[in-house]
Amino acid sequence: MQTLKTLISRYLYKIICVLIIFILIMLLYVQLITEQRQAYETAVRTIAQIEQMLEENQQELAEIQEEYRQTCLHNAETVARIIEGDPSVLDSVEELKEIAASVEIDEIHVFDKTGRIFTGTHPQYYDFTFDSGEQMMFFKPMLEDKTLKLVQDITPNTAEAKPMQYSAVWSKSGEVIVQVGMEPDNVMKVTAKNELSYIFSLFRVNSEVSYYAVDAESGKIVGATDLKTVGADASDIGLRFNNFQNGICRFHTQIDGKTSFCVFKKAGANYIGRAVEVNSLYRQIPTTMLWIFISLTIVGLFLVKAVVRYMDRYVVMKIGEVNKKLESIADGNMEERVDVRSSVEFIELSNYMNSMVKSLLDNNKKMSYALSKTNIRIGTYEYGGRVKKVHYTAEIPKILCVDNDWMERLASSPDAFAAFLDRIKKHPIPEEQGVYQQGEQFIRLEEIRDGNEVFGVAVDVTAEITKRMEIEKERDIDPLTGLYNRRGLDIKLEQLFAEPEKLGHSVIFMIDADGLKKINDTYGHEKGDIYLKKIGQAISDAGTRGSVAARQGGDEFVLFLYGYDNKEELFQVVEELKDMQSDSFVALDRKINIPLQFSLGYCLADGETDYRVLLKKADQRMYQNKMERKRCNH
Repeated sequence: MQTLKTLISRYLYKIICVLIIFILIMLLYVQLITEQRQAYETAVRTIAQIEQMLEENQQELAEIQEEYRQTCLHNAETVARIIEGDPSVLDSVEELKEIAASVEIDEIHVFDKTGRIFTGTHPQYYDFTFDSGEQMMFFKPMLEDKTLKLVQDITPNTAEAKPMQYSAVWSKSGEVIVQVGMEPDNVMKVTAKNELSYIFSLFRVNSEVSYYAVDAESGKIVGATDLKTVGADASDIGLRFNNFQNGICRFHTQIDGKTSFCVFKKAGANYIGRAVEVNSLYRQIPTTMLWIFISLTIVGLFLVKAVVRYMDRYVVMKIGEVNKKLESIADGNMEERVDVRSSVEFIELSNYMNSMVKSLLDNNKKMSYALSKTNIRIGTYEYGGRVKKVHYTAEIPKILCVDNDWMERLASSPDAFAAFLDRIKKHPIPEEQGVYQQGEQFIRLEEIRDGNEVFGVAVDVTAEITKRMEIEKERDIDPLTGLYNRRGLDIKLEQLFAEPEKLGHSVIFMIDADGLKKINDTYGHEKGDIYLKKIGQAISDAGTRGSVAARQGGDEFVLFLYGYDNKEELFQVVEELKDMQSDSFVALDRKINIPLQFSLGYCLADGETDYRVLLKKADQRMYQNKMERKRCNH
């Protein structure tokens, strides 16, 4: 079912479209006639200017040619006088070149009486004669008449075929003929300016406009802006030569496959014309018609808008306001409220939407309340998708060890919140899946991902993990000395020897406290315990790299040192422990100070990967050391 707005709009659009089409057809016809008339008038003016320029250039060419001839002859006479005054210059090419430079000429050639070049500025021309080429034969009559002064028209020279203006005179003494050559730059420039193709190029400001000159007798193209067509028949490129008239003619034709509008006029022996591609001629028409169409469309749209304005203002715009509010709520702004009051219907719609958002917030509070009543501190969070904020329950800030203000800042940016969780996850608890340490607390994090939407649960497991760690500590640590017990030692050595390549140079010691029974009998078991603590402290302080110290039970101790760069460092620690065997004392209290004595045996790892083998060897050597110490004491 269509709305009233749609029905009215479609009816108005149909009427306006019919009117616009009619107006555009009429205006298009007027535009075509106008453009053709303007192109014709432009062509007539341009052809008249070309005729005038040809006439002016012809006069300028004649004047410059005569002036250049006289200059060339005058320069030849000047060089002849210089040579007559100082004949020695004929023997030096460099001096002749200096004369040429001072007179501002390009070449000097000196002929003897037989017409042979015997000196000059260009030695490569020596021995050329007036018979050496058609260009040089022009001056041969001077051999018969010494009164002649000849100036040759611009002609390609014999040696290089480059255009030159030559003149020649006899010296005053009649001994040599002096010929000078000048490159006729100015004359060539004016000559080029008189060519039809050159003149056409001056008038061609548009690449889609071309000029042609067609010989009236042969129909050949004698000048054109496109030099490739010069010399071809006019009909070869599409010009209809039979349409040309003695006056001004205009017609459409295909030139090189492109439809063009042509205007030609008889000028002397040629037809001179201008051809404009139709695409260029009518190029502005589509733009003009487009702007007219846009203008008419705007007027039509204005009429339609005037009719439906009321509906837009009180219905469509209000729906847009509601959509923006809903978009904000969908993005996670649950504090947003819909308040559109343009009509009773919109007021009811706003109330229903606000009730729905309030219900969602209440459910979140109920979940937080229910979770807070459990014995475990647990919280949930959610972000991603269209939600631009992090939704979380009340316990989340406490579990993550942040205050409420900081949590609000994190919640405003899901990316920042995710980065904060990533930092927590960099501190995992070994052998505890999904448990991480945050400050003094231990947190279990579990997440469910659906695309880019994330729902997570955070649980404070500090009490559970702390209790477990205390049990493990009591299980693996000797309560008297604080060192590893036998079980803890085995676990630690198993871990280290699982990657023997990381141990470097290492050594294992077996140590047995001497005289413990005597101390217990003499001073009591309490002093004996102090004695064992001192031994444990002494061996745990040994070494400068990695170490594992343990009390296996009774008066037996184990020390494992690893991570050393060389054996010399290990032997230094061995010697320090040996010195400590008989040169150290321990204070059992303020009055009792007795020697700290123990027996030891050690074994270097040397690539062995079974620490039990090393312990056995060290234990055997420890007993050997104990026996030796007893013999020495007796």
